[in-house]
Amino acid sequence: MTKLLPKLQVALDHSTVQEAIGAAVSVGQEVDIIEAGTVCLLQVGSSLVGVLRELFPDKLIVADTKCADAGGTVAKNNAKQGADWMTCICCATIPTMIAAREAIETIQGDRGEIQVELYGDWTFEQAQDWLNAGISQVIYHQSRDALLAGQTWGQQDLEKVERLIDMGFRVSVTGGLKVETLSLFKNLDVFAFIAGRGITEAEEPVQAARDFKAEINRIWGE
Repeated sequence: MTKLLPKLQVALDHSTVQEAIGAAVSVGQEVDIIEAGTVCLLQVGSSLVGVLRELFPDKLIVADTKCADAGGTVAKNNAKQGADWMTCICCATIPTMIAAREAIETIQGDRGEIQVELYGDWTFEQAQDWLNAGISQVIYHQSRDALLAGQTWGQQDLEKVERLIDMGFRVSVTGGLKVETLSLFKNLDVFAFIAGRGITEAEEPVQAARDFKAEINRIWGE
């Protein structure tokens, strides 16, 4: 079976909609997935998703809501604006996740999906419950705060990612990723790499995105 190349997702981790849209216009055509970041969504709501959909009608767009409650309502609002996928935080209840999944699927059909954001304490037993609920995407994090505290990607992270993949999840990874970080995952079928500042705050954002794509092609295209 031919393995699929990991996708590249840009996270618009900006505090203002102007900054987020500026970054999206700059690099949106260079990536596979465009993420409406949590901070900006909290400030302006799902209208950010609507702007991104108008700018990029053919791209996959994620609303990174980290939804913890009212899953059906939040998913409906974002899907109506054009979000294909939406994130739920891992501590959300299964009914919340199911409500979100059903709402986004109702509007977006087979294209609509929920991703579970893995923060803090979670278990593989919970992960099996997510699979049983029809959710097959998770995002494995090194959080911004953990990175600032000096934590780095290690063998324990790689083993958890591998186990999630073996369970049947499509696993995206994120957290301080740089081009040189990608080789750590070379033996894993990662679904997507999510980079924010590593692309949008680079001296040349377009080239940074192209460098990520080139390294993905080099490692997984062999």
